Amino acid sequence: LRLERTALGELIVNPPTGWKTGKLNWSISGELYLWWRNAGEPGKAFDSSTGFILPNGATRSPDACWVSGERWQALTPEQKGTFANICPDFVVELRSSSDRVQSLEAKMTEYIDNGARLGWLIDPQQRLVEIYRPVAAVEVLENPTELSGEEVLPGFVLDLGRVWD
Repeated sequence: LRLERTALGELIVNPPTGWKTGKLNWSISGELYLWWRNAGEPGKAFDSSTGFILPNGATRSPDACWVSGERWQALTPEQKGTFANICPDFVVELRSSSDRVQSLEAKMTEYIDNGARLGWLIDPQQRLVEIYRPVAAVEVLENPTELSGEEVLPGFVLDLGRVWD
């Protein structure tokens, strides 16, 4: 089970993912890890088991994420506690068959409102990606072949062929 907490303190219980979603999460986290390693290990990259306490007080656990080195180093040892007190710069949420799209969209907006600079909501069932950025409308892509990390993750490209298969 994956537990999260809203900014209002409400507990959210998420069931374990099925094998398809688990495989996709692993693949996306693996691609992020390879970019991180090949780019000289800038910042910190995390998988879906990592929780963060956002500035609004919510505890969230994105499916994959990254925090810039500058922001990570600015945290005190106390802020780097069990759950770091920071919103990642980059977040990925992968919709599983049990997820409600509206809940995930609200979560993505929460990340952006709390400091994320780029967010991808990937929906394998619909072959859709919603791209979230600060002060910009959500961009919806239908059946894209790849996603770019843009200026947030320079050089990171996620090949969606593996996600859609």
